[in-house]
Amino acid sequence: MARARWLFGSLRDAGSLRFWRRLAVRLLILAIVLPVFLTVLYSVVPPISTLMIGRYAQLLWVDRQWRPLEDISPNLVRSVITSEDSGFCTHGGVEWEALQKQVDVLLNEGESPRGASTLTMQTAKNLFLWGDRSYVRKALEIPLAMLLDAVLTKRRIMEIYLNIAEWGEGIFGAEAAAQAWYGVPAKDLTREQAARLATALPNPLGRNPAKPSSGHRRLAATNLSRVNKAGPIFGCVLDK
Repeated sequence: MARARWLFGSLRDAGSLRFWRRLAVRLLILAIVLPVFLTVLYSVVPPISTLMIGRYAQLLWVDRQWRPLEDISPNLVRSVITSEDSGFCTHGGVEWEALQKQVDVLLNEGESPRGASTLTMQTAKNLFLWGDRSYVRKALEIPLAMLLDAVLTKRRIMEIYLNIAEWGEGIFGAEAAAQAWYGVPAKDLTREQAARLATALPNPLGRNPAKPSSGHRRLAATNLSRVNKAGPIFGCVLDK
């Protein structure tokens, strides 16, 4: 009797192990296939970010009004590229040299990596990942950013980014931000307004583009100066 129970238990354990292995394999396949499917879908369908999904799930207010890139001021495009990712038009989704420098900082000095996140990586994070900083999330951003760059055009990546970026509590996208902070549509943003919005992105909950602090005003002024000196770094998104 004891032997029969042992044999039954062994078979049950083996069956349980096979179940968990099959589940793990299926989850892995899903984790690989789903981003590919969604990226292709997002080439034509306006997506929402994981942060927006989280707010919807908590029944929190969300303001996002999708606008095609033609209805978003070129001033904002220039300021965002200059502020966040001046190599946007030339890299393949990841700035490997900048990333290597941050890895060296981590290994040699033990400091947490800062920067090295391209607009494409930020878009990948907003579409597929969570907001809290971690090395795991950063590692996942890399293949996802390469996927976005391989499937989508630069214009589409920028269009998606500008429509899902957070610009305040419950405020997502350029149109909602322009209306909330300045009372104008996104296509009518001035150079100064665009610079203040772009330099608010690293801290959207702590920086008020309509009433910027002295530090925020300095960042915006620096952004304007850099845009004027930037040269032809916007060609993959803007015609001129």
